[in-house]
Amino acid sequence: MTTWITVCDTCKRPEWTETQTGMTDGERLAAMVEAAAVDLADVKTRRVSCLMGCKSGCNVSIQAHGKLAYTLGDFEPDTDAAEGIVAYATSHAASETGQVPYRTWPQAIKGHFVTRHQPIPSDDQSE
Repeated sequence: MTTWITVCDTCKRPEWTETQTGMTDGERLAAMVEAAAVDLADVKTRRVSCLMGCKSGCNVSIQAHGKLAYTLGDFEPDTDAAEGIVAYATSHAASETGQVPYRTWPQAIKGHFVTRHQPIPSDDQSE
């Protein structure tokens, strides 16, 4: 089953200025995440404009059908963060429930979790 990494490409960290790179911090992080995940079969990436976590910019979500989903934020737009996000998403994809044991988390994602969401019930489950 595919795990999706959704990256907010409009995120700007407090120190961001347009003159730095012409790209938002979210665009920079998205490009690095995309590069780190380019050949992975079970992990896909996509960009969205706004995950509504502006106080914690650079934000991503990690999700798959029938699994726990996570929102992470407050990343620096750098390769360590991107590689950690992709490594965690790879473990999420390999997990039956989406839960990944803490001892296996990449250091780069520790302290960045914002929310965890339960899987949406299937249509054939009662409310």
